[in-house]
Amino acid sequence: MTIAPDKITSPQLTIDGKSQSSDELLSVIDPSTGEAFIEVPAASLEQLDAAVEAANRAFATWSKKPLTERQEFIKTLGQVVRDNIDELGELVMREQGKPLGNAKGEIMASLRQVEVFGNITLDPEIIKDDETGRVEVRHDPIGVVGAITVWNYPFLAAMFKLVPGLVAGNTVIIKPSPYTPVSTLRLGELLQGVLPDGVLQVLAGGDELGRALVAHEGIHKISFTGSVPTGKAIMASAAPTLKRVTLELGGNDAGIVLEDADPDVIGADLFWAAFSNSGQVCAALKRLYVPADKVDAYAAAIAREAAKVVVGPGDQEGVTAGPVQNAAQLKQVQRLAQAAIDGGAEVVFEGEVPEGPGYWFPTTIVKGVSEGNALVDEEPFGPILPILTYTDLDEAIARANDTVYGLGASVWTSDPDAAIEVAERLEAGSVWVNQHPVVTATIPFGGVKQSGVGVEGSILGLKAYTNVRVVNIKR
Repeated sequence: MTIAPDKITSPQLTIDGKSQSSDELLSVIDPSTGEAFIEVPAASLEQLDAAVEAANRAFATWSKKPLTERQEFIKTLGQVVRDNIDELGELVMREQGKPLGNAKGEIMASLRQVEVFGNITLDPEIIKDDETGRVEVRHDPIGVVGAITVWNYPFLAAMFKLVPGLVAGNTVIIKPSPYTPVSTLRLGELLQGVLPDGVLQVLAGGDELGRALVAHEGIHKISFTGSVPTGKAIMASAAPTLKRVTLELGGNDAGIVLEDADPDVIGADLFWAAFSNSGQVCAALKRLYVPADKVDAYAAAIAREAAKVVVGPGDQEGVTAGPVQNAAQLKQVQRLAQAAIDGGAEVVFEGEVPEGPGYWFPTTIVKGVSEGNALVDEEPFGPILPILTYTDLDEAIARANDTVYGLGASVWTSDPDAAIEVAERLEAGSVWVNQHPVVTATIPFGGVKQSGVGVEGSILGLKAYTNVRVVNIKR
């Protein structure tokens, strides 16, 4: 039983462990209707100042707690999330548009952060210990982290940042996307009294708040997930105070299918690599290169899986894919699809979408396009996939690499060991074989080129929330 949109209570800002309202409100749209379903408070710049002051005050105590004590707080946090999964899943469904089962799956996936970072160690690294002296490398918390999250996985993105940030000993201020602030605001409310006041704060707001957060002298690191242009602006704004930055930005991931692969074996996996979350995944498969003599076989195999997808509102039974999340992104996908048609592309599959309002775009597969077409050169971030062809593998690798992006890439083959040679030549932060993408708390994830700076996940992601301090002892 889902909650009617008009019965959802508006969550408030969390500042210094308490709920706060605001004189300004932010309307949040349900993408399956195109209509606002709730209004939440938009934080003022004065409230940002108050949050930063509280975070710095809390840092003095939180950073001094032993790692294991901080981890006990994180485990309690995880239990609170688990106990409220139905409500949180409902909020993610309403604000993001994905099916309710997938929304709850996002909440469950976020708990993997708790499992991993709630039990990880961050001991000093001994790089010398002999009769002449001892050298230790220690990892100290940075300070106040400003975490700016994205709208495609709003809850997971928040947990990806707050959990390692807090475990490392920092305090965290989360600013969720203005498109999807509701579940993160509710998380802040649920954690009041669970975490010490000021340790975690949640502020909703628009671009002005985001710019002020990044530029604020009382914030010491920015962790951002989102677009390349915004990432560049954040890096420039962080420069005057030399803030640390972790930027997980966009991608236009290529997948190369080798000659020995079987379309009937990998067709379904190729489809979901591209169309999971209605194609709204930063590291989704967005350019598929297949041998020219097998393009029709791959198009047919992927289309067979596409035909099983039911697009509709997330609270309707049997729905497996939702809308594009917002109107601006829908226009982007429509523009790129039209560019492909204008460039002579053949639509090999076009699914059905509900009639009426909402940000709907049909599941679409095209062939007959190549580099130079906007659908291939730009990141669509929606439910459309171009299938490209090649006759020479070296050429395919060069074409796959000929982009400013470098988030992920994949190789598909019946001989995984042979794929390593191809994988080593692809310019991406992650290269997968017979899968795409795989992002978990135990594996570092980040981009090269203009797809980002730094990594999230694993011990490397945890260390990104620390400063290195060397203790060098002469005996």
